[in-house]
Amino acid sequence: MTPTPATPVIDTHVILRDGDKVLLSQRGGPYGYGQWHAPSGKLDAGEPLTVGAARELNEETGVEVAPEHLRLVHVVHHKQDAGTERIGLFFLATMWEGEPVNREPDKCLDLRWWSVHELPEDIIEYPEAGLRGYLKGGEPLTEHGWS
Repeated sequence: MTPTPATPVIDTHVILRDGDKVLLSQRGGPYGYGQWHAPSGKLDAGEPLTVGAARELNEETGVEVAPEHLRLVHVVHHKQDAGTERIGLFFLATMWEGEPVNREPDKCLDLRWWSVHELPEDIIEYPEAGLRGYLKGGEPLTEHGWS
């Protein structure tokens, strides 16, 4: 029997830092309602990773970042359920323009800067794994939900 190739969903997450603060978004949709995560979204077919990350950040927050100013800082391979796996690529925006505003009020309840030393307790587990992996440094890969 030949194994079936994986078909993961590819997500891009953008970490905006202002000193010791990071920007988080509070979910307003059914998945993770009321919980926090970094601005993120699914990569479109045929789209380069950094272009997709920049697009998602702009769609959600109005912040503009050039793809060359996104640095890959962590990867999470997440098993969502028996039939779905995701690969989350976490990028740090090294330069950007604009002030974050909630451009998707139907999907986002709030945008807020949080100290990296006092993050909210209710971050969605999968993006939290990538954010904490980046903040901790060291290993660039987290496998989440597999055991």
